[in-house]
Amino acid sequence: MKFIYIKRESHIKELYRTRTGLKKAKVTSIAKYFMGIRIKTLHTYKQIYLGRKNNAIEKMLFI
Repeated sequence: MKFIYIKRESHIKELYRTRTGLKKAKVTSIAKYFMGIRIKTLHTYKQIYLGRKNNAIEKMLFI
C-alpha cells in the first residue's frame, strides 16, 4: 500500500449562471491522500459546454 498518492475524482454538479441558467457540469478534482485521508486538493476544474453542439448530418445538409 502506498502512503502518499494522488487520486482524481469526478462527479456531476448543478451550476447556476445568470446568462444560461441552470446547467449540469462535470466537476473533476485532483487531491493528494496520505494513507487514505485526504490532505490537500491540488486542482479542481469544471467541464462546461455553452456553445451549440455540432451535428454531422446538419453539416452535410448545408454543404
